[in-house]
Amino acid sequence: MNENEGILELIEMLYNMISEAWGVPLGNDKCLVDRDKALDLIEEIKARLPAEMAEAKRLVSARDEFIGNAKREAESVRKMAEERSRQLVEEQEVVRLAKARADSMIADTEAKTRELRRVANEYVDEALKGAEASVAAALEEVRTSRARFRNAATSYNASLQQQVQRQMQQQPLRQEAAPEGDER
Repeated sequence: MNENEGILELIEMLYNMISEAWGVPLGNDKCLVDRDKALDLIEEIKARLPAEMAEAKRLVSARDEFIGNAKREAESVRKMAEERSRQLVEEQEVVRLAKARADSMIADTEAKTRELRRVANEYVDEALKGAEASVAAALEEVRTSRARFRNAATSYNASLQQQVQRQMQQQPLRQEAAPEGDER
């Protein structure tokens, strides 16, 4: 027998030997087979069967190992993808939360700025109103003082003029009353 023949080929040869064998008269299910040839084929099958089985087991084991490795690698890739997806979702959530926080802070700052401007405007307006009132009161006092000064000055001038007129009126009388030799 050829060493390279596989078990299937040996089984095929045995099958052909039996199917081509001469039938026994009055026995449809019986035939004449060369016993030595059939036994040689069966012995060859038995001899090769453990080697073929070992090779088949090795192939099945290799296939199982390959499938296991592929499954582990696929699981690893799936886990990595899930982790990356989770990280991206978390990053997006962090970005979304940061943006929302920033928007809230900006809105709060703008509201506080508007309130501060309003309060500052009210304060400045009140301060200017107070200053205006003080200036108006001071102006009124200046006007009153000026009016009093004018009145006083006018009274003084009138009084001075009256004095001057009285003195002028009295002076000619004095000159007339003074003796002639007493001229000074």
